[in-house]
Amino acid sequence: MLIAAWIVSGLAGLLFFAAGLMKTVRPKTALAESGMAWTEDFNAPQVKFIGIAEVLGGLGLILPVATGILPWLTPVAAFALTIIMIGATVVHVRRSEPFVPALVLTLLAAAAGVLWLLAA
Repeated sequence: MLIAAWIVSGLAGLLFFAAGLMKTVRPKTALAESGMAWTEDFNAPQVKFIGIAEVLGGLGLILPVATGILPWLTPVAAFALTIIMIGATVVHVRRSEPFVPALVLTLLAAAAGVLWLLAA
């Protein structure tokens, strides 16, 4: 169970960190031009906030258990990312955009949280 938790958390952490970093460092207009039309529904500070939340969540999936400092934060980060991605799925469905990638990340984050709870 522990190996599965590490694999799922590592994959999810990398994906969330990269996606969040992109939303944090790129301007909203550049994100919209690259295919993220959902940014039209949010102002620039909101998009940056989403990006920062994803970066911190991605780090939260790895660092607490890797360092042994407050390892209970890893499932908390996973479930927080699950909530963020439920919101993302709703936004994509409402905008009639492809929602499967957001749904997959939702399930990946939820799986990471459950696996860490079971591994503890």
